[in-house]
Amino acid sequence: MSRAAEETNRRMLRARDAMDRAYAQPLDVPALARIAHVSEAHFTRTFRATFGETPHRYLQRRRVERAMSLLRETDRSVTDICFQVGFGSPGTFSRTFHDIVGRSPRAYRKEAAATNVPTCFTRAWTRPHT
Repeated sequence: MSRAAEETNRRMLRARDAMDRAYAQPLDVPALARIAHVSEAHFTRTFRATFGETPHRYLQRRRVERAMSLLRETDRSVTDICFQVGFGSPGTFSRTFHDIVGRSPRAYRKEAAATNVPTCFTRAWTRPHT
């Protein structure tokens, strides 16, 4: 691997790590491109080539993964969880959750509560694969 490719990977990892840390914050492509020290267009193209999905989709998936955990482990309302993980509206949250997980947040919570399986197995089984 060339030095340029290594540097590009480091920059993309820096931006992805920022998304992992601050998933609930309002992150946009210009802010992430600044973190990676590249232009916005180059960032979007390179992120997708490196990780196989757009920065927006990656951030949505991280938020949904965190919401899945909160739905399993807390009794907070779906609306509270929606805002806690960084979604701006319950409608967008429910639609995105359904697109990624295949069921609504309420249905997911009901199924998770009915399953009496160790958490490590639940996480592995229910991790979104999109």
